Amino acid sequence: MTTHHHTKDQGTSTMQQPPQQHHRHSTGLFARIARLVRNRMAEDSLRRVMPADVQKRLADRVAASEKRHTGQIRICVEGGLPLSYIWRSASAHERAVTQFGKLRVWDTEHNNGVLIYLLVAEHAIEILADRGIARSIEPKVWHEMVARMREQFREGCYEDGLTEAIAAVTVALVEQYPAAEGAENATHSNELPDGPVVIRS
Repeated sequence: MTTHHHTKDQGTSTMQQPPQQHHRHSTGLFARIARLVRNRMAEDSLRRVMPADVQKRLADRVAASEKRHTGQIRICVEGGLPLSYIWRSASAHERAVTQFGKLRVWDTEHNNGVLIYLLVAEHAIEILADRGIARSIEPKVWHEMVARMREQFREGCYEDGLTEAIAAVTVALVEQYPAAEGAENATHSNELPDGPVVIRS
């Protein structure tokens, strides 16, 4: 798996597994408590950020995207990090890597799954691409994706930001893994669910 990590107001890094050093939050007790409060408060906003109708629209967009290429896109939205992550000052990137494995984004025929992970509490965005697509796409492409999404999330436009992410990932997948001609109108293998995973701690 190659990971492209994008956290709040930070740059992007590309690396091969095992992951190298990532940004970690302050380990002071006060900083941990403040982060815990921020992450727990975000849980209350998750229903507003990801109501059922938004989840349905995002699932439809993923399904429409996957008719155009052989890749698989998964969206994971989490209100706040689990207590264990906060207490050891773990990053959103570490959580995204865990979800990449749990959601089996790595388990596709062409190794071309992509996870779009959003941590609402910290406005943190992570795009993790499996090794098949990561070998084919320049890191600058991921930089550009996040630059377009960042403003949407800063303004609280989560659906718009995720829609932008789906569109950008779709362009990359269509270029590298286009569906067979005529496949857009055919029923073909869908290896992973289309709907977003919404995690409430």
